[in-house]
Amino acid sequence: MERIWHKYYTKGVPNALSFREVTLPEAIQQAASKHADRPALIFQDTIVTFRELEQMVARFASALKAMGVRPGDRVSLILPNLVQTAVGIYGAMRAGAVVVMHNPRLDDLQLEFQLRDAGSTVLICLDVLIPRMLNLRARTGVRKIVSCHIRDYLPFLKKQLFPFVKSQLHMKTPEDENIAEFTELLDAHQPVLRGGLPGLDDLAFILYTSATTGRAKGVELTHRNLSFNVQQARSWFPTFIDGMETVVGCLPFFHSFGLTCALNMGIFYGFTDILVPLPEPKNIIEAAAKYKPTFMPALPNLYIAIVNDPKLQKCDLSGLKGCFSGGAPLPLQTIRSFEKLYGVPICEGYGLTECSPVSHINPLGGKTKVGTIGMPLPDTDAKIVDVSDFDKEITEPGTPGELCIRGPQIMRGYHNLPEQTAEALKEGWLLTGDVVTMDPEGYFTVVDRKKDMIVSEGQKVYPRDVEEVLFSHPKISDACALGVRDPEKGEAVKAFVVLKKGSPATATEIIEYCKQKLPPHHVPQHVDFIDDLPRSPVGKVLRKELKRRHLVRSSAAAAKP
Repeated sequence: MERIWHKYYTKGVPNALSFREVTLPEAIQQAASKHADRPALIFQDTIVTFRELEQMVARFASALKAMGVRPGDRVSLILPNLVQTAVGIYGAMRAGAVVVMHNPRLDDLQLEFQLRDAGSTVLICLDVLIPRMLNLRARTGVRKIVSCHIRDYLPFLKKQLFPFVKSQLHMKTPEDENIAEFTELLDAHQPVLRGGLPGLDDLAFILYTSATTGRAKGVELTHRNLSFNVQQARSWFPTFIDGMETVVGCLPFFHSFGLTCALNMGIFYGFTDILVPLPEPKNIIEAAAKYKPTFMPALPNLYIAIVNDPKLQKCDLSGLKGCFSGGAPLPLQTIRSFEKLYGVPICEGYGLTECSPVSHINPLGGKTKVGTIGMPLPDTDAKIVDVSDFDKEITEPGTPGELCIRGPQIMRGYHNLPEQTAEALKEGWLLTGDVVTMDPEGYFTVVDRKKDMIVSEGQKVYPRDVEEVLFSHPKISDACALGVRDPEKGEAVKAFVVLKKGSPATATEIIEYCKQKLPPHHVPQHVDFIDDLPRSPVGKVLRKELKRRHLVRSSAAAAKP
């Protein structure tokens, strides 16, 4: 398979890989052998070596087996990035279970749906969630609960001082024969034998989509999907040295971006992972300044916060070899400002949970094109088709259409959703739902989500085009454009704007600015000023929430006499 983008790969990046056929639980065994005394995890100054991590994983697998977990059973985790999270994930896989990850910030209705949909029988969660989980247990198939305390892996002094362990944020585990303490389970069980590991084509994870436009779908990913995607992503950074790099683990492991680019990559290649359980910009930058990481995969909101906060700009990030941004579009101005501040490139990339998740990245150390998502990874093919006709391929450079991806990282399907699976997977291709263009050198640019396209007076308007102009306004720190109903135009463009501190502006001022830089049908007709944009855990703007707010406000205005 020869593609135009292969000509522009960075030196040392192959067109195709000789994949190591190793499952995730096999990878941690190999890491413990090769990098035994190297720190695998750092959590608030507590260091867990690869040898120690592998032993903890083996003991936890034994504990799960004693609970009755059998190959193929579902084990759910509702945790931030903690030592217990890494041990729980790999211990469950060592026991042959399928791991189901959940966002700790979900409400009870969402969690109940996901637990029931996945068929989870064991739940691993924070102690403070236990009362809620006891209520959910009665309405789901969960039989056993494992309670985790944040204090468990803190150094002695921080156990006394760490703010997470204040009385209102720490609970004693209830006396219940079906609730166990995480650390007590490790102490009570010997390491599980190495036999009986899952195969490459066995199901490894069910990860739920962020549901920015509708109900979350469970994405089924095999060991092959995740193992091969880690190897594809690693190949993109030829200057990295196995057993020598340190990554900032600020991306939540319950999302595929953090799972692959922080946790799994660290396990596969002996990288040290700095765990950041509360991924706020201040915490992330403080951890980076202290532990001198070489690689920082992060969400756009981190880079946006850094370039807009003079205090964060002062932190030393000199050890970084490169940064990786994904999960949502990163404004051009942010990329330029960050690289000017630190001299460190941000490789903007692209992925979906459905492709494990990485498919495209800008070259590190090569020809980066700011504003694009780069090009497909090795062993990844991509094409553009008409947004309404899969059989009509678009080959003219610069012509927009729907992005389709093919490669070993593509999901097995959506859990319990055969019709949606058939719609998304056609002839080995994943239809992403994203509208993109490709230039003559094989660099792809995301125009917008197909579902987010605005049709105003018969003209197609992609919100990204409007948002880039809004981001260029000197008083705006964040913005989102979407379509709202309009009796004359069909849809009108509405802008939700977050202003920089101490920079007041009016709707008229913003609209006039847009008129100077956009075609008439792209110019926002309405502007709402808000404090923050609602976002998913991976930084995607929750447009359905903004539309809900618009409808509530419109209904209230219409009801006034």
